[in-house]
Amino acid sequence: MGALRTPAAARRDPAWIGRLFALLATGVVAWPLLVLAEFKPWALFSPESLRPTLSFLGDFFPPRVEPEFLLLVARETWRTVAIATAGIVLALGWAIPLALLAARPLSVSALSGRMALLPAAVRQVVRWLLMLLRSVPELIWALIFVRVVGLGPTSGVLAIALTYAGMLGKVYAEILESSDAQPTQNLLRNGSGRLQAFCYGLLPQSATELTSYTVYRWECAIRSSAVLGFVGAGGLGQQMDASMKMFNGSEVATMLLVFMALVWLADRASSLLRKALA
Repeated sequence: MGALRTPAAARRDPAWIGRLFALLATGVVAWPLLVLAEFKPWALFSPESLRPTLSFLGDFFPPRVEPEFLLLVARETWRTVAIATAGIVLALGWAIPLALLAARPLSVSALSGRMALLPAAVRQVVRWLLMLLRSVPELIWALIFVRVVGLGPTSGVLAIALTYAGMLGKVYAEILESSDAQPTQNLLRNGSGRLQAFCYGLLPQSATELTSYTVYRWECAIRSSAVLGFVGAGGLGQQMDASMKMFNGSEVATMLLVFMALVWLADRASSLLRKALA
């Protein structure tokens, strides 16, 4: 029995000093950030906050389930899905050509080792454009387009399209650059065009990963389209905002339940598609 006992030194984590230091360093860095952000979670439990919170939550029960209202919610839910899908389709129309321009393996001048000055400049400008598109949140784009085209789904579609074009284009380019470039370079050296090299060299290797990320972004776009409704971009979010302004908690509760079901269905569909493509 004594031979089976593990010495205390062997049971001790040899990296415990480093882990403790990392934990303390994280606390030292995070504390001033929390102070600067005025993060005070205990304010949620103060009497001044608890009374209106409990009153607001009490209005949620029972949820409104009249057929007329449920029909309205179903129509706005379908509009939310339509906004997200249309936005993703537009984003793909911009992201795919920009990703092809930004991907180094498709550069003919880079076959000799170093990319020529003009193609390198074009590639850098495209990358800056993708960074600009994704650095502006879709909520900000929606506020801009609401001023330009007015209230409604159009502003939501355009907002999702611009932000997600930047996200998709950047990730597409990185996926293409992480693939094996040898087949693509061989095609380019033997006279193939860039589009042919992409279709027969890069795409077969990256199709699954590209499609999986696109489906994931569509799922995220559904969530975003509901949020954009709060700034007048249409869909379920706009209807929820109207009900909240009228202090109609039962309608808000119904729409929250429907939205959670919608997100769950989108998540399941996305998961099934990714498994089918794996």
